[in-house]
Amino acid sequence: MRWWSAANLVSNVGTWMQLTVQNLLVLQITGSAATTGLSLAVQAAPGLLLSLVGGSLVDSWPRKLTASVSQALLGLVAFATAAFVAFGMLTVPLLMVLAAVTGSIATVDNPACSLLGNDLVKRKDVPSAIALGSVVHSAGRLLGTAAAGAAVAWFGMASAYVVNGLSFLAVAAVIPFLKLAPQEEREAQTAHERAGASASAATAGATAAPGGVSPAKAGASAFAGGGGRPAGGGAGDGAGTRAEVRSGAEARSGAGIRSGGKFGLGGKFGFGGKAGLSGKAGFGGTREGLVYFARNPRLVALAAITGISAIFGRNYQLTLAVLVTGPLAASAGSFSTVSTVLAVGGMAGAVLAGCLRKPSVRHVALLAAAGALLQVVAGFSPSLVFLVLLVAPMAVVESVSDTAGTTVLQTEPPAHMRGRVLGVWRSASTGWGLVGPPLLGALMEFGGARGGLIAGGLAIVLVTGLAQLLQRRPVRLPRPRSAATSAASVPAVLRPAPAASTME
Repeated sequence: MRWWSAANLVSNVGTWMQLTVQNLLVLQITGSAATTGLSLAVQAAPGLLLSLVGGSLVDSWPRKLTASVSQALLGLVAFATAAFVAFGMLTVPLLMVLAAVTGSIATVDNPACSLLGNDLVKRKDVPSAIALGSVVHSAGRLLGTAAAGAAVAWFGMASAYVVNGLSFLAVAAVIPFLKLAPQEEREAQTAHERAGASASAATAGATAAPGGVSPAKAGASAFAGGGGRPAGGGAGDGAGTRAEVRSGAEARSGAGIRSGGKFGLGGKFGFGGKAGLSGKAGFGGTREGLVYFARNPRLVALAAITGISAIFGRNYQLTLAVLVTGPLAASAGSFSTVSTVLAVGGMAGAVLAGCLRKPSVRHVALLAAAGALLQVVAGFSPSLVFLVLLVAPMAVVESVSDTAGTTVLQTEPPAHMRGRVLGVWRSASTGWGLVGPPLLGALMEFGGARGGLIAGGLAIVLVTGLAQLLQRRPVRLPRPRSAATSAASVPAVLRPAPAASTME
């Protein structure tokens, strides 16, 4: 986990260096604020349109391989952009293409890297790992924005893209050497691991059964019909090691990676295979992710709380900037002080969030409501000093709420659905990220800076209360489409016992 955290810190520094320079670069090329906003929208658009597919692919492809390849591809895009900038070849159409490519790759990279971090720790340590990731993100933001100014002053704008490209390659180089937590201490995450878990359980059942069925034969039977999915269909059916997978399921059914290209275009987990784009975990799996999300009131409530908070409560770079430079009649330098306090408070909140061992939607709701009430008080700030003192607890509460929400999001679904759930979440979050600033700007235009903060805070409290009522409804989860078919093809004596549900 230490290597992964260090690699993430390097990557976040590079990312924030590039983000800091990117808007300046577009303005330098075009002189148009509208084009700058368009470039950001083009990069965000794939998250709105393709995240469902990206999450499905993450559920079916090997986690480490997926994260390594996506990081390497993002690095290549950053290097290409640096070359275009350095040689004066970057044009607006080319910039838009590069932004769209970056956004498309990120639809796979984001859930893959998020869930890979969970694979490195035991189940009980996942909340702490997510909190550590929040600290790393905040530290990378501080260091990256500071380093961007120095790099541009000394080496030019292309240097920020070069550093970001190197940071992506550094992460890609570290991933193959990461040591995953023992599989018996974490849930099977991918199709390959679930195959191994099912094969191990089937092998154990066959060994104990009368008739002397061989373990290898049992491993093959568990995949009868070539579906590429374990008969039990659920995560946690067993704890088969990689060696057991190879000796059982891989050797007989070809469910693993072999020289024949099982993760290629026509293989079991390829674009035309069972778990590929046309299979259960590919385009067909996106519907399962949507249905699961929509039928889980806790996830719907979490989305409502986070969405309303993101629209009316988290755009502090807009709301507090207008408040500081408007009603409080302070300078841009004063707003820089407020921004620094926000960043430091965010880091402190991420550290505190590590103490929440089992956060729930109720915790997220209470924290969101507390932050909203602090925002209402901030709307009545009589002076800059009062606002700065209030901003610190606002940032702490926001950070703890965000970290708790991320933990619920990544641990509430069963392991084999998490990539798809994250895909649904990214599509939704991209949507409210695009809608939020214009809505908040219109609110502040109508009601002023103070009115926008007060009305936004009250709206968050109201929606949070309604979401609390919603999440108390019983969970109605869809049955995996492949479970019945897979179970029917396996003799009863060889079927692994069904996994216990991870839902309450």
